[in-house]
Amino acid sequence: MTHLAAVQMLSGPRVPDNLDAAGRQIAAAAAAGAQLVVLPENFALMPLNDADRLAAVEKDGNGPIQSFLSAQAKNHRIWIVGGTIPLAAKDPGKVRAACLLFNDRGERAARYDKIHLFDVQLDNGEKYHESNSFEAGDAVVVADTPYGKLGLAVCYDLRFPELFRRQQEQGAEIFAVPAAFTAHTGKAHWEVLVRARAIENLVYVIAAAQDGRHANGRETHGDSMIVNPWGEILARLPHGAGYVGAECDRALLQEVRKNLPSIRHRRLSS
Repeated sequence: MTHLAAVQMLSGPRVPDNLDAAGRQIAAAAAAGAQLVVLPENFALMPLNDADRLAAVEKDGNGPIQSFLSAQAKNHRIWIVGGTIPLAAKDPGKVRAACLLFNDRGERAARYDKIHLFDVQLDNGEKYHESNSFEAGDAVVVADTPYGKLGLAVCYDLRFPELFRRQQEQGAEIFAVPAAFTAHTGKAHWEVLVRARAIENLVYVIAAAQDGRHANGRETHGDSMIVNPWGEILARLPHGAGYVGAECDRALLQEVRKNLPSIRHRRLSS
């Protein structure tokens, strides 16, 4: 059995404040027995504008946010999925939304760059155009951990089942999904999508979210949750800063896959 945790935050424009807040939740989750902790998208910075994001960009492998994640993993002897942080892109006017995985020795074990960028105009008037500020990734990432193979995805990726199927084909048993879903889209789709990705791939999903009204005016949905391969919500935090924890039972995962072999019954390729 592995104890999983999803951290929920209301991140703002000051990196030191956000790291302090994240550190408190990581420490609390670790003290409760968590072995794998997932932070939300933009955990270290919810900027007021694009200039703030560019000012905080880090080079791959070097910077205060990356050092924080490494130290937290090593000090608490846990694996950490570091939400997303702004890493340098090929285009100097953009960043990569990078999701970094650190092992319990503080070593980086994987990097996933968000593939699907949120370019939408919602029916409530909200507009987002992430491709103006972000450079999309193009690589599917599944990492080996002591707790099973871990697939990494971020927020808007949740709407693209082919990404998760590709991860499942590479052996994924757990999906980590840091997110900052809008309040509007989250109310309609968040739970349905998280549970669907678990059910159709017969995996555990750790969905860590931002929640509340941020300093830049954006409102996020919250409702961090951990879902098992049967689609059952094992733990959830509807609103507020904190974390939720649940057990990952790989024996249950194998039993569900044996009794409901839908993955082997596929007739169409992804």
